Amino acid sequence: MTTAETAVLFPGQGAFDGAALRAARMKYQQVDQVFKAVDTVAEEIFGSAVSTALFEGAPLTAEDLLQQPIRVSQLAIYGSDVAAWRIMRDNGLRARFLVGHSQGEIAALVAAEAFSVEDGARIVAERLRVLQDAEAAVGRMAALALDGQRTRRLLALLDDPALVVAAENHDRQTVISGPERSVLAALRVARELSAGGVLLKSPFAFHTPALEPLRAPLAARIARLPRQAPQGAVYSPILERTYRADDDLPALIAEHLVRPVGFLATVRTLHGNGVTTFVEAGGLNSLGRCVQRVLAEAGDITVRSTFTLDSAGRLGVEEAVTGLSGPGAESFEQFWARYGAQLVERVRTRLSDGTVVSAGSAAPGAESAAAPAATTVPAGPAESAPPPDAAGVPAAAGVPDRTELLAAVRSLYAQALEYPEEVFTEDVLLEAELGIDSVKQVELLNRVTGRYGIVPTDSGFRLSDCDTVGKVVDLLQARLTDSDVPVAAV
Repeated sequence: MTTAETAVLFPGQGAFDGAALRAARMKYQQVDQVFKAVDTVAEEIFGSAVSTALFEGAPLTAEDLLQQPIRVSQLAIYGSDVAAWRIMRDNGLRARFLVGHSQGEIAALVAAEAFSVEDGARIVAERLRVLQDAEAAVGRMAALALDGQRTRRLLALLDDPALVVAAENHDRQTVISGPERSVLAALRVARELSAGGVLLKSPFAFHTPALEPLRAPLAARIARLPRQAPQGAVYSPILERTYRADDDLPALIAEHLVRPVGFLATVRTLHGNGVTTFVEAGGLNSLGRCVQRVLAEAGDITVRSTFTLDSAGRLGVEEAVTGLSGPGAESFEQFWARYGAQLVERVRTRLSDGTVVSAGSAAPGAESAAAPAATTVPAGPAESAPPPDAAGVPAAAGVPDRTELLAAVRSLYAQALEYPEEVFTEDVLLEAELGIDSVKQVELLNRVTGRYGIVPTDSGFRLSDCDTVGKVVDLLQARLTDSDVPVAAV
């Protein structure tokens, strides 16, 4: 999967799978990180978090979610989208296009760092509050098994200007929006034509000119939020173009209320621009199925899901991230040979339990020493970086015992990952049980060894040697009891 050929899709209404979200939460720390941010906003604006409903009791289906307060359903879908993206991004995915469907455009802009996760949640919340304040829930939405052209002809027969096409998803699915009576009439006509259709359980009638009076109030509410130009191409099926650096994002997001979603045209445009891999970031795989229908004749399409579970209980996101690093990914030994010396120097300089400890800056109460010359990182394979010179690291009175080392490791890992400290038992598997990928494990290993002024590896080291907290502690203890290795003051 390469940048040039990949688009990530962010779904909107109805895109939720509680069982898959929980399974992802057990494996990937990004789920808790995102929903912690979402909960902060939910408590700030609505007075209560959303995670309790999502992660306690039986997992919620998409149908169950609709029985929750509307704020829970809207923020749950948003959080699910962003968490799925964060997992893929942190595992190496760099997409050419980020594409949101309806509310999913907010998640796509957050993925492009135009807004923070918290401010994206605030946009979702303010959008909801504007609609609730206006009692805009009187309308309904329905999906008809017709293409856009035939749907417009059908709507013309009903002669209600408030009844409009809200989204064109593929040639056999067009969504309409408008007054409930007119939407129900359209469904009856469609069924008479043997086309079929279904009333959607959307909380509001989105993408209709009837919401025009709400555009300005929504834009005003979110205009105060900090933002920047999207870092990457965010293609909007509503605007039918990518967002630009000089766009007025609050005004355009407010415009989503009244303009239709051209998803079918967007998929064709992306494919015409060389995109052949579509990855859906979020619950279910509804957008992926739409892509398959739109590009049914194309022979070069790959569609992947994320928060879905197959018949064996496997998460879609696990397949989506497989191979992202490519077949030529570095082993730990290669990584350490290239960057080890530089990482040790940086860790010694910046990370020592909140106190700077470096060759030019001694710990409190110790005499300073002259800084050594800058270390050059080897361009190719090399021996592991040598231990820091004792002159640059104050000597400790003695080696901490294993209990102290275990407490220090648990504390550092908990702070870095924002996990409760109690989950870091000695035998918990860092990747298989806590979802800490190899890159993050390397970073944490460098932090904890750098805290004691030692080098974590030798030529025979393998990352699997430290796949539990207990093994990390064992490594620390072995290095610290080596008489050739100085110990930094802590």
